[in-house]
Amino acid sequence: MQMVAASKMRRAQEQVLATREYAEKAWELLVHLASQPLDEGEPHPLLTPRPVQRTGLVLITSDKGLAGGYNHNIIRRAVQFMQSCSTPVRLITIGRKGRDFMLRIGADIAAEFMDLPSQPRILDILPITRVIIEDFERGLFDEVYLAYTIFHTTMSYEPAVLRLLPIYRSAEFAAEVRSGILPSVFRHIEPVEGVQYVYEPSARLLLNTVVPRFTELQVYQAILESFASEHSARMVAMRSATDNALEMIDSLTVTYNRARQEAITKEILDIAGGAEALSKMR
Repeated sequence: MQMVAASKMRRAQEQVLATREYAEKAWELLVHLASQPLDEGEPHPLLTPRPVQRTGLVLITSDKGLAGGYNHNIIRRAVQFMQSCSTPVRLITIGRKGRDFMLRIGADIAAEFMDLPSQPRILDILPITRVIIEDFERGLFDEVYLAYTIFHTTMSYEPAVLRLLPIYRSAEFAAEVRSGILPSVFRHIEPVEGVQYVYEPSARLLLNTVVPRFTELQVYQAILESFASEHSARMVAMRSATDNALEMIDSLTVTYNRARQEAITKEILDIAGGAEALSKMR
């Protein structure tokens, strides 16, 4: 299991690192777009904040256990977020472990997704993003947050909750960077104030294409980050289990040899005692 987890971990790490820089630039562009004044009617719905009466939370966990504290850490972070919300929270769960836990505590689950491939493609997560975007546009959610695990290294990963919709504006983004609310992976992004974009052929046409696609990309990247963290945690957990098993084998082997030596010594003493008794009888 350790060897299988190590193989999956390497592939997952390569995949998440290959897309991270692009996803961060897309995130930066979304923040800038959300701050732009538009002259063509109403702004894009995914960029427009509104009074919050219902909150959506996308919780990403694994389908399987034996991954150390991976699932426990992100579920605990999600529960803390739910307890801190002043509005009702509905969940979209990705992964069986998070779904099962939320069912046990009686949380409101709007949708659930399981059994994603170990190396997901963007097409594999389109049903998830479609539910998120459509429910937000229909008003079922006024805000949507992502609860996922950010991959740093094989031994280090960070459970985080990040607002997905509506997209942060530059001022909000800068304030949350300064306060340390945003996950550390986003804190190096510098929001640019006063930048104006020129849209060709039109702002409305481009935003209707770019904003949903880049939002899908953020969900996809969050899933990749979580999968890389999961496989890393499972490999470490299996390596620890292997080391513990070897240590237990060594300890039991020593105990067995001691017991065997004691039994042999006792038998030798019995034979010697019997021989001495026979010699005295003669």
